[in-house]
This record gives sequence, C-alpha cells and structure tokens, in this order.
Amino acid sequence: MQLTLEFGGGLELLCQSVKIHKVDVDMPDGEKKLTMRNLLSWVRTNLIKERPEMFMKGDTVRPGVLVLINDCDWELSGQLDSPIEEKDVVVFISTLHGG
Repeated sequence: MQLTLEFGGGLELLCQSVKIHKVDVDMPDGEKKLTMRNLLSWVRTNLIKERPEMFMKGDTVRPGVLVLINDCDWELSGQLDSPIEEKDVVVFISTLHGG
C-alpha cells in the first residue's frame, strides 16, 4: 500500500532529518485492512532511526504528537483503529518544543 508520511515539529530528526517519506507498506499477516496501529508499528521498525521513545509510548504516539490522516485529526476517525487506505497522507507533528 503506497502512503505518504510526513514528520514535522522536530520529529523529522528521528528519521534522519527527512520530512516526507513516500513508502510502500505491506499488509500485516492475516489482516485485511491496514490500521494506524499497524502503521505505527511499521514506522517504528522501518523509519525511526534513533530514540523511538521520543515518537511512541507503548503502541501509540507520545502525548504531544498531533496525527493527521488526510488533514483530519485522527481522534475523529478512531485513533489506533483508524483505517488507512491506498495513497493516504499521514502527518505526525510534535507540538512540544524546547525553548
């Protein structure tokens, strides 16, 4: 499944400073659809190169990370159970900044 993943607000530093990733994500074994839960696991394994604890806590994103699926807050579409479709754009933005 082809997706576009975007990282901002400092999260791109965890992915070798690359903000936009065009990726091809395989469906999980035995699954008929891809969910955000599956996608987050894939991101942790395949894209996050350092300090994954800055991106995820348990099986979800850390507090302070805004997640948008096709410009819609994932909280409106089911969070971890949100379905992901071919060519979706998923954006992760850290809202926490040092100063």
